[in-house]
Amino acid sequence: MAGVGAAGRIRALRAALDPAQMALLLALLSLLTAFILYPLIQVLAVALTADGHLSLVHLRNFFARPLFREALANSLLAGFLAVLFGSLLGVPLAYFSVRLQFRGRILLQTLGVLPLVIPPFVGAVAFQQILGRSGMVNLLLLKTFGTTVPFMEGLAGVVLVQTLHYFPFIMLNTAAALANLDPSLEEMAQNMGCHGFRLFRRVTLPLVLPGYVAGALLVFIRVVDDLGTPLMLNYTKLLAPQAYLRITTVGLNDVDGYVICVIMVALSLLALWGARGYLSLGEYATVQRGTTGASLARPVAGWRLLLVWGVSGSLLALALLPHVGIAILSFARIWSYSVLPAQWTLGNYGEILFRTPHFVKNTLLYSLLAAGIDVLLGAAIAFLLVRGKVLGRNVLDAVATMPLAIPGVVLAVGYLRVFHGWDFPGLGGPLTASWLILVVAYSMRRLPYTVRACDAAMRQIHASLEEAAMNLGSNRRRTFFKVTFPLMLGGLMAGGLIAFITSSVELSSTIMLVPRMEMGPLSYGIYIYMQSAVGRGPGAALGVVAILLVAVGTYALTRVFSRGTGTAFKL
Repeated sequence: MAGVGAAGRIRALRAALDPAQMALLLALLSLLTAFILYPLIQVLAVALTADGHLSLVHLRNFFARPLFREALANSLLAGFLAVLFGSLLGVPLAYFSVRLQFRGRILLQTLGVLPLVIPPFVGAVAFQQILGRSGMVNLLLLKTFGTTVPFMEGLAGVVLVQTLHYFPFIMLNTAAALANLDPSLEEMAQNMGCHGFRLFRRVTLPLVLPGYVAGALLVFIRVVDDLGTPLMLNYTKLLAPQAYLRITTVGLNDVDGYVICVIMVALSLLALWGARGYLSLGEYATVQRGTTGASLARPVAGWRLLLVWGVSGSLLALALLPHVGIAILSFARIWSYSVLPAQWTLGNYGEILFRTPHFVKNTLLYSLLAAGIDVLLGAAIAFLLVRGKVLGRNVLDAVATMPLAIPGVVLAVGYLRVFHGWDFPGLGGPLTASWLILVVAYSMRRLPYTVRACDAAMRQIHASLEEAAMNLGSNRRRTFFKVTFPLMLGGLMAGGLIAFITSSVELSSTIMLVPRMEMGPLSYGIYIYMQSAVGRGPGAALGVVAILLVAVGTYALTRVFSRGTGTAFKL
Protein backbone atom coordinates (compact mmCIF):
# COMPACT_ATOMS: atom_id res chain seq x y z
CA MET A 1 0.00 0.00 0.00
CA ALA A 2 2.86 2.31 0.77
CA GLY A 3 4.26 1.71 -2.72
CA VAL A 4 0.91 2.54 -4.30
CA GLY A 5 0.70 5.76 -2.27
CA ALA A 6 4.21 6.77 -3.26
CA ALA A 7 3.46 6.09 -6.93
CA GLY A 8 0.34 8.28 -6.68
CA ARG A 9 2.33 11.11 -5.15
CA ILE A 10 4.94 10.85 -7.92
CA ARG A 11 2.22 11.01 -10.62
CA ALA A 12 0.66 14.03 -8.91
CA LEU A 13 4.05 15.76 -8.74
CA ARG A 14 4.69 15.10 -12.44
CA ALA A 15 1.29 16.52 -13.31
CA ALA A 16 2.00 19.58 -11.19
CA LEU A 17 5.24 20.13 -13.12
CA ASP A 18 3.88 19.46 -16.61
CA PRO A 19 6.19 21.52 -18.91
CA ALA A 20 3.51 22.64 -21.39
CA GLN A 21 1.05 23.71 -18.70
CA MET A 22 3.81 25.36 -16.69
CA ALA A 23 4.92 27.34 -19.75
CA LEU A 24 1.33 28.48 -20.41
CA LEU A 25 0.87 29.41 -16.75
CA LEU A 26 4.08 31.46 -16.67
CA ALA A 27 3.18 33.23 -19.92
CA LEU A 28 -0.26 34.16 -18.63
CA LEU A 29 1.08 35.26 -15.25
CA SER A 30 3.72 37.41 -16.95
CA LEU A 31 1.10 39.09 -19.12
CA LEU A 32 -1.34 39.73 -16.28
CA THR A 33 1.44 40.91 -13.99
CA ALA A 34 2.59 43.45 -16.58
CA PHE A 35 -0.87 44.89 -17.22
CA ILE A 36 -2.73 44.38 -13.93
CA LEU A 37 -0.48 43.69 -10.96
CA TYR A 38 2.52 45.91 -11.75
CA PRO A 39 0.51 49.10 -12.49
CA LEU A 40 -1.42 48.56 -9.24
CA ILE A 41 1.83 48.05 -7.31
CA GLN A 42 3.16 51.31 -8.77
CA VAL A 43 0.09 53.18 -7.53
CA LEU A 44 0.48 51.63 -4.08
CA ALA A 45 4.22 52.39 -4.04
CA VAL A 46 3.68 56.11 -4.67
CA ALA A 47 0.91 56.38 -2.09
CA LEU A 48 2.55 54.35 0.67
CA THR A 49 6.20 55.46 0.49
CA ALA A 50 8.05 58.66 1.33
CA ASP A 51 11.76 59.27 0.66
CA GLY A 52 12.11 55.69 -0.50
CA HIS A 53 10.71 54.17 2.69
CA LEU A 54 7.34 52.73 3.66
CA SER A 55 5.30 55.53 5.19
CA LEU A 56 1.71 56.46 6.00
CA VAL A 57 2.37 60.20 5.86
CA HIS A 58 0.48 60.63 2.58
CA LEU A 59 -2.54 58.81 4.01
CA ARG A 60 -2.45 61.08 7.07
CA ASN A 61 -2.31 64.10 4.79
CA PHE A 62 -5.33 62.77 2.91
CA PHE A 63 -7.44 62.58 6.06
CA ALA A 64 -6.17 65.98 7.17
CA ARG A 65 -7.69 67.74 4.17
CA PRO A 66 -11.39 68.67 4.52
CA LEU A 67 -12.06 68.34 0.77
CA PHE A 68 -10.77 64.76 0.66
CA ARG A 69 -12.63 63.79 3.84
CA GLU A 70 -15.81 65.17 2.32
CA ALA A 71 -15.17 63.29 -0.92
CA LEU A 72 -14.69 60.03 1.01
CA ALA A 73 -17.83 60.60 3.08
CA ASN A 74 -19.84 61.47 -0.04
CA SER A 75 -18.63 58.36 -1.89
CA LEU A 76 -19.62 56.13 1.03
CA LEU A 77 -22.95 57.91 1.36
CA ALA A 78 -23.62 57.67 -2.39
CA GLY A 79 -22.87 53.94 -2.36
CA PHE A 80 -25.07 53.34 0.69
CA LEU A 81 -27.99 55.39 -0.68
CA ALA A 82 -27.75 53.78 -4.13
CA VAL A 83 -27.95 50.34 -2.49
CA LEU A 84 -30.82 51.43 -0.20
CA PHE A 85 -32.97 53.03 -2.88
CA GLY A 86 -31.95 50.39 -5.42
CA SER A 87 -33.23 47.75 -3.00
CA LEU A 88 -36.56 49.55 -2.71
CA LEU A 89 -36.82 49.35 -6.50
CA GLY A 90 -35.17 46.00 -7.23
CA VAL A 91 -36.49 43.68 -4.53
CA PRO A 92 -40.24 44.27 -5.19
CA LEU A 93 -39.71 43.96 -8.95
CA ALA A 94 -37.77 40.72 -8.43
CA TYR A 95 -40.56 39.33 -6.25
CA PHE A 96 -43.27 40.29 -8.75
CA SER A 97 -41.41 38.81 -11.71
CA VAL A 98 -40.66 35.47 -10.02
CA ARG A 99 -43.40 34.76 -7.48
CA LEU A 100 -46.46 36.13 -9.30
CA GLN A 101 -48.00 34.79 -12.49
CA PHE A 102 -49.82 37.36 -14.63
CA ARG A 103 -50.10 38.50 -18.20
CA GLY A 104 -47.28 40.87 -19.03
CA ARG A 105 -44.74 39.40 -16.62
CA ILE A 106 -42.17 39.06 -19.43
CA LEU A 107 -42.71 42.73 -20.27
CA LEU A 108 -42.08 43.63 -16.64
CA GLN A 109 -38.82 41.64 -16.62
CA THR A 110 -37.70 43.30 -19.87
CA LEU A 111 -38.49 46.82 -18.67
CA GLY A 112 -36.66 46.11 -15.42
CA VAL A 113 -33.42 45.38 -17.28
CA LEU A 114 -33.67 48.32 -19.72
CA PRO A 115 -31.94 50.86 -17.40
CA LEU A 116 -28.72 48.85 -17.84
CA VAL A 117 -28.91 49.43 -21.59
CA ILE A 118 -28.26 53.18 -21.26
CA PRO A 119 -24.79 54.15 -19.98
CA PRO A 120 -25.02 56.06 -16.67
CA PHE A 121 -23.28 59.19 -17.95
CA VAL A 122 -25.74 59.32 -20.87
CA GLY A 123 -28.59 58.95 -18.40
CA ALA A 124 -27.17 61.87 -16.43
CA VAL A 125 -27.50 64.14 -19.46
CA ALA A 126 -31.08 62.99 -20.08
CA PHE A 127 -32.05 63.52 -16.46
CA GLN A 128 -30.59 67.02 -16.57
CA GLN A 129 -32.79 67.80 -19.57
CA ILE A 130 -35.92 66.40 -17.91
CA LEU A 131 -35.42 66.95 -14.16
CA GLY A 132 -32.76 69.67 -14.12
CA ARG A 133 -33.18 73.22 -12.86
CA SER A 134 -34.60 74.35 -16.23
CA GLY A 135 -35.72 70.91 -17.36
CA MET A 136 -39.07 69.72 -18.59
CA VAL A 137 -40.55 68.77 -15.19
CA ASN A 138 -39.42 71.91 -13.34
CA LEU A 139 -40.72 74.16 -16.11
CA LEU A 140 -44.13 72.48 -15.77
CA LEU A 141 -43.99 72.83 -11.97
CA LEU A 142 -43.01 76.47 -12.26
CA LYS A 143 -45.84 77.18 -14.69
CA THR A 144 -48.44 75.27 -12.66
CA PHE A 145 -47.43 75.81 -9.02
CA GLY A 146 -44.90 78.62 -9.23
CA THR A 147 -42.08 76.56 -7.71
CA THR A 148 -39.34 74.12 -8.68
CA VAL A 149 -37.74 71.06 -7.06
CA PRO A 150 -33.91 70.63 -7.07
CA PHE A 151 -33.97 67.01 -8.28
CA MET A 152 -30.51 67.15 -9.87
CA GLU A 153 -28.62 69.46 -7.53
CA GLY A 154 -25.39 68.26 -5.91
CA LEU A 155 -25.00 64.76 -4.52
CA ALA A 156 -28.75 64.09 -4.73
CA GLY A 157 -28.64 64.23 -8.53
CA VAL A 158 -25.67 61.85 -8.68
CA VAL A 159 -27.38 59.35 -6.36
CA LEU A 160 -30.62 59.59 -8.35
CA VAL A 161 -28.91 58.76 -11.64
CA GLN A 162 -26.76 55.99 -10.16
CA THR A 163 -29.68 54.38 -8.32
CA LEU A 164 -31.92 54.30 -11.38
CA HIS A 165 -29.13 52.87 -13.53
CA TYR A 166 -27.68 50.23 -11.21
CA PHE A 167 -30.76 48.86 -9.38
CA PRO A 168 -31.25 46.07 -12.02
CA PHE A 169 -28.16 44.37 -10.53
CA ILE A 170 -30.09 43.94 -7.29
CA MET A 171 -33.26 42.93 -9.13
CA LEU A 172 -31.57 40.31 -11.32
CA ASN A 173 -29.53 38.69 -8.53
CA THR A 174 -32.47 38.66 -6.12
CA ALA A 175 -34.75 37.22 -8.81
CA ALA A 176 -32.25 34.44 -9.53
CA ALA A 177 -32.06 33.58 -5.82
CA LEU A 178 -35.87 33.58 -5.53
CA ALA A 179 -36.23 31.33 -8.57
CA ASN A 180 -33.87 28.75 -7.02
CA LEU A 181 -35.44 28.84 -3.55
CA ASP A 182 -37.15 25.68 -2.29
CA PRO A 183 -40.80 26.77 -1.73
CA SER A 184 -41.46 24.03 0.82
CA LEU A 185 -39.64 26.12 3.42
CA GLU A 186 -42.16 28.91 3.00
CA GLU A 187 -45.03 26.41 3.02
CA MET A 188 -43.86 25.05 6.36
CA ALA A 189 -43.72 28.59 7.77
CA GLN A 190 -47.23 29.27 6.48
CA ASN A 191 -48.52 26.08 8.12
CA MET A 192 -47.13 27.44 11.39
CA GLY A 193 -49.03 30.71 11.00
CA CYS A 194 -46.45 32.96 9.33
CA HIS A 195 -47.93 34.96 6.45
CA GLY A 196 -47.61 38.16 4.44
CA PHE A 197 -44.74 40.55 5.02
CA ARG A 198 -43.67 38.67 8.16
CA LEU A 199 -43.15 35.54 6.05
CA PHE A 200 -41.10 37.52 3.54
CA ARG A 201 -39.01 39.21 6.26
CA ARG A 202 -38.40 36.15 8.45
CA VAL A 203 -38.10 33.33 5.88
CA THR A 204 -37.89 34.40 2.24
CA LEU A 205 -35.50 37.35 2.49
CA PRO A 206 -32.90 35.58 4.68
CA LEU A 207 -32.81 32.64 2.23
CA VAL A 208 -32.25 34.86 -0.82
CA LEU A 209 -29.69 36.98 1.01
CA PRO A 210 -26.64 35.66 -0.94
CA GLY A 211 -28.18 36.75 -4.23
CA TYR A 212 -29.29 40.09 -2.85
CA VAL A 213 -25.88 40.80 -1.28
CA ALA A 214 -24.15 39.98 -4.58
CA GLY A 215 -26.32 42.55 -6.37
CA ALA A 216 -25.89 45.15 -3.63
CA LEU A 217 -22.13 44.65 -3.68
CA LEU A 218 -22.02 45.22 -7.44
CA VAL A 219 -24.04 48.42 -7.03
CA PHE A 220 -21.74 49.76 -4.30
CA ILE A 221 -18.53 49.03 -6.24
CA ARG A 222 -19.95 50.53 -9.44
CA VAL A 223 -21.02 53.70 -7.63
CA VAL A 224 -17.57 54.19 -6.08
CA ASP A 225 -15.97 53.59 -9.49
CA ASP A 226 -18.36 55.86 -11.44
CA LEU A 227 -16.55 58.86 -12.92
CA GLY A 228 -18.78 59.84 -15.84
CA THR A 229 -21.95 60.65 -13.90
CA PRO A 230 -20.36 63.15 -11.46
CA LEU A 231 -18.44 64.82 -14.28
CA MET A 232 -21.57 65.14 -16.43
CA LEU A 233 -23.43 66.67 -13.49
CA ASN A 234 -20.47 68.90 -12.59
CA TYR A 235 -20.22 67.48 -9.06
CA THR A 236 -16.64 66.67 -8.11
CA LYS A 237 -16.78 66.12 -4.33
CA LEU A 238 -16.40 62.36 -4.75
CA LEU A 239 -13.31 60.15 -4.81
CA ALA A 240 -13.28 59.23 -8.52
CA PRO A 241 -13.61 62.85 -9.78
CA GLN A 242 -11.01 64.01 -7.27
CA ALA A 243 -8.51 61.38 -8.46
CA TYR A 244 -9.19 62.38 -12.08
CA LEU A 245 -8.78 66.09 -11.37
CA ARG A 246 -5.57 65.64 -9.36
CA ILE A 247 -3.89 63.54 -12.06
CA THR A 248 -5.08 65.59 -15.05
CA THR A 249 -4.56 69.07 -13.60
CA VAL A 250 -1.71 68.78 -11.10
CA GLY A 251 0.12 65.99 -12.95
CA LEU A 252 1.34 62.42 -12.66
CA ASN A 253 3.67 63.34 -9.81
CA ASP A 254 0.83 64.46 -7.54
CA VAL A 255 0.83 62.05 -4.60
CA ASP A 256 -2.73 62.90 -3.53
CA GLY A 257 -4.14 61.41 -6.73
CA TYR A 258 -2.43 58.09 -5.99
CA VAL A 259 -3.62 58.11 -2.38
CA ILE A 260 -7.20 58.59 -3.54
CA CYS A 261 -6.75 55.61 -5.86
CA VAL A 262 -5.55 53.48 -2.94
CA ILE A 263 -8.58 54.55 -0.89
CA MET A 264 -10.90 53.52 -3.76
CA VAL A 265 -9.28 50.09 -4.03
CA ALA A 266 -9.50 49.69 -0.25
CA LEU A 267 -13.22 50.50 -0.31
CA SER A 268 -13.86 47.88 -3.00
CA LEU A 269 -11.86 45.23 -1.13
CA LEU A 270 -13.52 46.09 2.20
CA ALA A 271 -16.93 45.79 0.55
CA LEU A 272 -16.02 42.36 -0.84
CA TRP A 273 -14.59 41.23 2.50
CA GLY A 274 -17.54 42.60 4.47
CA ALA A 275 -20.10 40.92 2.21
CA ARG A 276 -18.31 37.59 2.42
CA GLY A 277 -17.93 37.89 6.19
CA TYR A 278 -21.59 38.74 6.67
CA LEU A 279 -22.77 35.81 4.57
CA SER A 280 -20.45 33.44 6.45
CA LEU A 281 -22.44 34.11 9.64
CA GLY A 282 -25.42 32.13 8.37
CA GLU A 283 -26.34 28.97 6.48
CA TYR A 284 -28.28 29.48 3.24
CA ALA A 285 -28.11 26.07 1.58
CA THR A 286 -31.11 23.75 1.32
CA VAL A 287 -30.93 19.97 1.23
CA GLN A 288 -33.98 19.31 -0.94
CA ARG A 289 -34.01 20.55 -4.53
CA GLY A 290 -37.30 19.52 -6.14
CA THR A 291 -39.61 22.24 -7.36
CA THR A 292 -38.32 25.81 -7.28
CA GLY A 293 -39.80 29.15 -6.41
CA ALA A 294 -40.26 30.06 -10.06
CA SER A 295 -42.38 26.96 -10.75
CA LEU A 296 -44.90 27.85 -8.00
CA ALA A 297 -45.67 31.41 -9.03
CA ARG A 298 -49.14 32.42 -7.80
CA PRO A 299 -51.61 33.78 -10.39
CA VAL A 300 -52.94 37.26 -9.66
CA ALA A 301 -55.91 39.06 -11.19
CA GLY A 302 -58.39 41.81 -10.48
CA TRP A 303 -57.41 44.53 -8.02
CA ARG A 304 -54.25 42.64 -7.06
CA LEU A 305 -53.06 42.74 -10.68
CA LEU A 306 -53.85 46.44 -10.83
CA LEU A 307 -51.85 46.93 -7.64
CA VAL A 308 -48.87 44.99 -9.05
CA TRP A 309 -48.84 47.02 -12.26
CA GLY A 310 -49.42 50.25 -10.34
CA VAL A 311 -46.41 49.66 -8.11
CA SER A 312 -44.25 48.32 -10.95
CA GLY A 313 -45.22 51.13 -13.30
CA SER A 314 -44.43 53.75 -10.68
CA LEU A 315 -41.04 52.20 -9.97
CA LEU A 316 -40.09 51.84 -13.65
CA ALA A 317 -41.49 55.13 -14.98
CA LEU A 318 -38.69 57.22 -13.49
CA ALA A 319 -36.00 54.66 -14.40
CA LEU A 320 -37.03 54.75 -18.07
CA LEU A 321 -37.12 58.56 -18.34
CA PRO A 322 -33.51 58.78 -19.64
CA HIS A 323 -34.37 56.66 -22.69
CA VAL A 324 -37.11 59.10 -23.65
CA GLY A 325 -35.06 62.18 -22.83
CA ILE A 326 -31.95 61.18 -24.76
CA ALA A 327 -34.02 60.19 -27.82
CA ILE A 328 -35.79 63.59 -27.85
CA LEU A 329 -32.53 65.47 -27.31
CA SER A 330 -30.89 63.66 -30.23
CA PHE A 331 -33.45 65.22 -32.62
CA ALA A 332 -33.42 68.68 -31.02
CA ARG A 333 -31.78 71.71 -32.59
CA ILE A 334 -32.78 74.05 -29.75
CA TRP A 335 -34.03 72.75 -26.41
CA SER A 336 -33.54 75.31 -23.69
CA TYR A 337 -36.04 76.74 -21.20
CA SER A 338 -38.90 74.92 -22.93
CA VAL A 339 -40.87 71.78 -22.16
CA LEU A 340 -40.10 70.32 -25.61
CA PRO A 341 -37.51 71.33 -28.23
CA ALA A 342 -38.27 74.56 -30.06
CA GLN A 343 -36.73 73.19 -33.26
CA TRP A 344 -36.19 69.67 -34.55
CA THR A 345 -33.42 68.36 -36.80
CA LEU A 346 -31.65 65.31 -38.19
CA GLY A 347 -28.40 67.23 -38.30
CA ASN A 348 -27.17 65.76 -35.02
CA TYR A 349 -26.98 62.32 -36.62
CA GLY A 350 -25.36 63.82 -39.71
CA GLU A 351 -22.73 65.35 -37.42
CA ILE A 352 -21.72 62.03 -35.85
CA LEU A 353 -22.06 59.91 -38.99
CA PHE A 354 -20.29 62.18 -41.49
CA ARG A 355 -18.18 64.76 -39.65
CA THR A 356 -16.98 62.65 -36.71
CA PRO A 357 -17.59 59.01 -37.65
CA HIS A 358 -14.36 57.95 -35.93
CA PHE A 359 -16.06 57.83 -32.54
CA VAL A 360 -18.31 54.95 -33.62
CA LYS A 361 -15.60 53.23 -35.72
CA ASN A 362 -13.07 53.41 -32.88
CA THR A 363 -15.59 51.96 -30.44
CA LEU A 364 -16.26 48.96 -32.64
CA LEU A 365 -12.53 48.41 -33.25
CA TYR A 366 -11.43 48.72 -29.62
CA SER A 367 -14.32 46.76 -28.13
CA LEU A 368 -14.09 43.90 -30.64
CA LEU A 369 -10.32 43.59 -30.15
CA ALA A 370 -10.70 43.68 -26.36
CA ALA A 371 -13.44 41.04 -26.48
CA GLY A 372 -11.33 38.82 -28.75
CA ILE A 373 -8.32 39.09 -26.43
CA ASP A 374 -10.51 38.31 -23.42
CA VAL A 375 -11.98 35.23 -25.10
CA LEU A 376 -8.51 33.82 -25.84
CA LEU A 377 -7.16 34.62 -22.39
CA GLY A 378 -10.33 33.45 -20.68
CA ALA A 379 -10.27 30.11 -22.48
CA ALA A 380 -6.60 29.51 -21.62
CA ILE A 381 -7.04 30.53 -17.97
CA ALA A 382 -10.21 28.43 -17.58
CA PHE A 383 -8.41 25.41 -19.06
CA LEU A 384 -5.65 25.68 -16.46
CA LEU A 385 -8.12 26.26 -13.61
CA VAL A 386 -10.41 23.34 -14.47
CA ARG A 387 -8.27 20.79 -16.31
CA GLY A 388 -4.78 21.78 -15.30
CA LYS A 389 -2.85 20.23 -12.40
CA VAL A 390 0.07 22.63 -12.47
CA LEU A 391 1.17 24.51 -9.36
CA GLY A 392 0.22 28.19 -9.16
CA ARG A 393 -3.31 27.99 -10.60
CA ASN A 394 -4.82 29.76 -7.59
CA VAL A 395 -2.43 32.67 -8.05
CA LEU A 396 -3.45 32.94 -11.70
CA ASP A 397 -7.13 32.93 -10.73
CA ALA A 398 -6.59 35.65 -8.12
CA VAL A 399 -4.71 37.95 -10.49
CA ALA A 400 -7.24 37.42 -13.31
CA THR A 401 -10.14 38.24 -10.95
CA MET A 402 -8.42 41.27 -9.41
CA PRO A 403 -9.81 43.85 -11.91
CA LEU A 404 -13.26 43.37 -10.35
CA ALA A 405 -11.98 45.26 -7.30
CA ILE A 406 -9.86 47.80 -9.21
CA PRO A 407 -11.78 50.93 -10.29
CA GLY A 408 -11.18 52.09 -13.85
CA VAL A 409 -9.64 55.34 -12.64
CA VAL A 410 -7.07 53.43 -10.59
CA LEU A 411 -6.05 51.18 -13.48
CA ALA A 412 -5.77 54.20 -15.80
CA VAL A 413 -3.56 56.03 -13.31
CA GLY A 414 -1.36 52.93 -13.02
CA TYR A 415 -0.99 52.75 -16.80
CA LEU A 416 -0.07 56.41 -17.02
CA ARG A 417 2.52 55.89 -14.29
CA VAL A 418 4.07 52.78 -15.88
CA PHE A 419 3.81 53.32 -19.63
CA HIS A 420 3.81 57.10 -20.11
CA GLY A 421 7.56 57.62 -20.31
CA TRP A 422 8.60 54.25 -21.71
CA ASP A 423 9.00 53.64 -25.45
CA PHE A 424 7.04 50.48 -26.08
CA PRO A 425 8.77 48.01 -28.45
CA GLY A 426 7.41 48.24 -31.98
CA LEU A 427 5.44 51.46 -31.47
CA GLY A 428 8.26 53.98 -31.66
CA GLY A 429 6.89 55.76 -28.60
CA PRO A 430 5.10 55.18 -25.29
CA LEU A 431 2.09 52.87 -25.17
CA THR A 432 -0.02 55.72 -23.79
CA ALA A 433 0.45 57.61 -27.09
CA SER A 434 -1.25 54.82 -29.05
CA TRP A 435 -4.89 53.71 -29.19
CA LEU A 436 -3.64 50.26 -28.17
CA ILE A 437 -3.59 51.47 -24.55
CA LEU A 438 -7.39 51.60 -24.66
CA VAL A 439 -7.61 48.04 -26.01
CA VAL A 440 -5.30 46.85 -23.23
CA ALA A 441 -7.31 48.69 -20.56
CA TYR A 442 -10.63 47.35 -21.82
CA SER A 443 -9.39 43.77 -22.10
CA MET A 444 -7.86 43.77 -18.61
CA ARG A 445 -10.89 45.45 -17.05
CA ARG A 446 -13.32 42.91 -18.53
CA LEU A 447 -11.15 39.80 -18.25
CA PRO A 448 -12.89 38.51 -15.07
CA TYR A 449 -16.19 38.25 -16.98
CA THR A 450 -14.79 35.99 -19.69
CA VAL A 451 -12.75 33.95 -17.19
CA ARG A 452 -15.87 33.21 -15.13
CA ALA A 453 -17.92 32.42 -18.26
CA CYS A 454 -15.25 30.12 -19.70
CA ASP A 455 -14.66 28.51 -16.31
CA ALA A 456 -18.35 27.66 -15.96
CA ALA A 457 -18.51 26.35 -19.54
CA MET A 458 -15.41 24.21 -19.02
CA ARG A 459 -16.85 22.62 -15.86
CA GLN A 460 -19.89 21.45 -17.84
CA ILE A 461 -17.72 19.50 -20.30
CA HIS A 462 -17.11 15.98 -19.04
CA ALA A 463 -13.43 15.03 -18.97
CA SER A 464 -14.21 11.67 -20.58
CA LEU A 465 -14.80 13.43 -23.92
CA GLU A 466 -11.26 14.76 -23.93
CA GLU A 467 -9.87 11.45 -22.67
CA ALA A 468 -11.57 9.64 -25.54
CA ALA A 469 -9.91 11.93 -28.09
CA MET A 470 -6.50 11.46 -26.46
CA ASN A 471 -6.97 7.68 -26.37
CA LEU A 472 -7.46 7.85 -30.15
CA GLY A 473 -4.05 9.46 -30.57
CA SER A 474 -4.75 13.19 -30.26
CA ASN A 475 -2.33 15.22 -28.17
CA ARG A 476 -3.39 17.73 -25.50
CA ARG A 477 -3.15 20.82 -27.73
CA ARG A 478 -5.08 19.25 -30.62
CA THR A 479 -7.72 17.91 -28.22
CA PHE A 480 -8.26 21.37 -26.77
CA PHE A 481 -8.80 23.05 -30.16
CA LYS A 482 -10.76 20.18 -31.76
CA VAL A 483 -12.89 19.03 -28.82
CA THR A 484 -12.82 21.31 -25.78
CA PHE A 485 -12.88 24.68 -27.53
CA PRO A 486 -15.95 23.93 -29.71
CA LEU A 487 -17.86 22.50 -26.72
CA MET A 488 -17.27 25.63 -24.63
CA LEU A 489 -18.14 27.97 -27.51
CA GLY A 490 -21.37 29.09 -25.81
CA GLY A 491 -19.50 30.26 -22.73
CA LEU A 492 -16.89 31.94 -24.91
CA MET A 493 -19.60 33.81 -26.80
CA ALA A 494 -21.30 34.88 -23.58
CA GLY A 495 -18.07 36.16 -22.04
CA GLY A 496 -17.03 37.89 -25.26
CA LEU A 497 -20.41 39.61 -25.63
CA ILE A 498 -20.32 40.87 -22.06
CA ALA A 499 -16.78 42.18 -22.60
CA PHE A 500 -17.89 43.91 -25.82
CA ILE A 501 -21.02 45.46 -24.29
CA THR A 502 -19.29 46.86 -21.24
CA SER A 503 -16.18 48.02 -23.14
CA SER A 504 -18.26 49.95 -25.68
CA VAL A 505 -19.54 52.34 -22.97
CA GLU A 506 -16.48 52.41 -20.66
CA LEU A 507 -15.68 55.98 -19.59
CA SER A 508 -13.77 55.86 -16.28
CA SER A 509 -10.51 54.64 -17.79
CA THR A 510 -11.19 56.01 -21.29
CA ILE A 511 -11.33 59.65 -20.31
CA MET A 512 -7.83 59.42 -18.78
CA LEU A 513 -6.15 57.29 -21.45
CA VAL A 514 -7.35 58.72 -24.79
CA PRO A 515 -4.16 59.94 -26.54
CA ARG A 516 -5.88 62.29 -29.00
CA MET A 517 -9.44 63.24 -29.84
CA GLU A 518 -9.44 61.41 -33.17
CA MET A 519 -8.53 58.21 -31.29
CA GLY A 520 -11.45 58.59 -28.90
CA PRO A 521 -14.25 56.01 -28.72
CA LEU A 522 -17.95 56.68 -28.43
CA SER A 523 -18.02 57.34 -24.68
CA TYR A 524 -15.28 59.95 -25.03
CA GLY A 525 -17.15 61.56 -27.92
CA ILE A 526 -20.28 61.89 -25.78
CA TYR A 527 -18.28 63.57 -23.03
CA ILE A 528 -16.61 66.00 -25.48
CA TYR A 529 -19.86 66.96 -27.20
CA MET A 530 -21.61 67.55 -23.89
CA GLN A 531 -18.89 70.05 -22.95
CA SER A 532 -18.62 71.76 -26.35
CA ALA A 533 -20.26 74.82 -27.89
CA VAL A 534 -21.79 72.67 -30.66
CA GLY A 535 -24.49 71.67 -28.20
CA ARG A 536 -25.72 68.49 -26.61
CA GLY A 537 -27.62 67.23 -29.66
CA PRO A 538 -24.70 65.36 -31.30
CA GLY A 539 -23.70 63.96 -27.91
CA ALA A 540 -27.27 62.70 -27.44
CA ALA A 541 -27.13 61.14 -30.92
CA LEU A 542 -23.98 59.30 -29.89
CA GLY A 543 -25.84 58.27 -26.75
CA VAL A 544 -28.56 56.72 -28.88
CA VAL A 545 -25.87 54.82 -30.81
CA ALA A 546 -24.44 53.61 -27.48
CA ILE A 547 -27.88 52.44 -26.38
CA LEU A 548 -28.35 50.57 -29.66
CA LEU A 549 -24.92 48.91 -29.35
CA VAL A 550 -25.64 47.73 -25.82
CA ALA A 551 -29.19 46.68 -26.73
CA VAL A 552 -28.02 44.60 -29.71
CA GLY A 553 -25.28 43.01 -27.61
CA THR A 554 -27.73 42.27 -24.80
CA TYR A 555 -30.20 40.71 -27.24
CA ALA A 556 -27.45 38.55 -28.71
CA LEU A 557 -26.44 37.50 -25.21
CA THR A 558 -29.98 36.46 -24.31
CA ARG A 559 -30.20 34.49 -27.57
CA VAL A 560 -27.03 32.61 -26.60
CA PHE A 561 -28.54 31.64 -23.26
CA SER A 562 -32.02 30.89 -24.64
CA ARG A 563 -30.57 28.33 -27.05
CA GLY A 564 -28.83 26.55 -24.23
CA THR A 565 -25.35 27.29 -25.58
CA GLY A 566 -24.43 29.81 -22.95
CA THR A 567 -23.37 29.18 -19.42
CA ALA A 568 -24.37 31.07 -16.34
CA PHE A 569 -21.57 32.50 -14.28
CA LYS A 570 -21.02 34.53 -11.15
CA LEU A 571 -19.21 37.82 -10.94
